[in-house]
Amino acid sequence: MSADSADRAGRKHHVIWLVVLAIACLMAWFGTVCVHILRQARSDESRPAAAIVVFGAAEYAGRPSPIYRARLDHAYALFRKGLAPVVITTGGSGRDPTFTEGGVGRDYLRSLGVPDSDLIAETQSSDTEQSAQRVAVIMRTNGLRNCLAVSDAYHVFRVKQMLEGEGVTAYAAPRPGSLPHSFWERSFLVGREAVSYMLWRVGFKV
Repeated sequence: MSADSADRAGRKHHVIWLVVLAIACLMAWFGTVCVHILRQARSDESRPAAAIVVFGAAEYAGRPSPIYRARLDHAYALFRKGLAPVVITTGGSGRDPTFTEGGVGRDYLRSLGVPDSDLIAETQSSDTEQSAQRVAVIMRTNGLRNCLAVSDAYHVFRVKQMLEGEGVTAYAAPRPGSLPHSFWERSFLVGREAVSYMLWRVGFKV
């Protein structure tokens, strides 16, 4: 083998090992994030706070979807316990030209008896990151420093990290019954949340 051939083979070998190392590091990070998601999903940190923040889900012509309604019902239960004096609902219009998730959530909580003065609707966000950013602005404007973050169990880790990235102290309050029973569904949801979190951490929109 010539010196040039040996040099090329050496460089190729070096590149292969760098790729293998990068993949190993990525998989280790992915595994670590999955563990954090699973631990957070089983941790209810409900306690007195300045606000309850309900992260939106789908709405159908002015009515919350079953998942969103369950989140709102949990937020209402926390409000009734006196854990926070204000409830903030989040979510923009998506493809609905008439309603927003935040507005629908506010109206639903109002129908349960939460006073208008205790409700704030964030109606412009299109994803979790934007919701966290806009909630942070709302909270700073109103002098609110911490919150109970209400969403599904596997979502609250990312929600909490995004809120804290905006300077808001967040306590996870996952909605009851949001842990899936199927192993494959659990695996899919945890994997999806881990990838979404990792993409957010490296600066991609999710």
